[in-house]
Amino acid sequence: MFGINAPELLVLAVLAALILGPERIPEYAQQLGRLVRELRKMATGARTQLRDEMGPEIDDVDWRKLDPRQYDPRRIIREALLEEDEEPSKPVHSDAPRPAPQRSPGPRVLRLDPGERAPFDVEAT
Repeated sequence: MFGINAPELLVLAVLAALILGPERIPEYAQQLGRLVRELRKMATGARTQLRDEMGPEIDDVDWRKLDPRQYDPRRIIREALLEEDEEPSKPVHSDAPRPAPQRSPGPRVLRLDPGERAPFDVEAT
């Protein structure tokens, strides 16, 4: 519970008894009990609301499979590097002539020749 073992819990209880005093301990214990009941009621309400909104298919979800703690990034990367590609990738730069681009409706796009400077409009800036 919260990473606290029995001896640490005992030390905390003794400190609470010394700091709060015997007259205020029952009041704080009652408030703590109320808080725990409210939290349980909120969790139950959230679970019920989720089940109502998701419908009956929520019972079919395997929540263990969706647990993020089960993912090992090293394993995922290793599997991605070792799997074969379906289709070999094409080289980025090729000496083969490119096919003519298909015209699409819309604004005309002017292509610059290699080494040609782009036009600059002084008034536009």
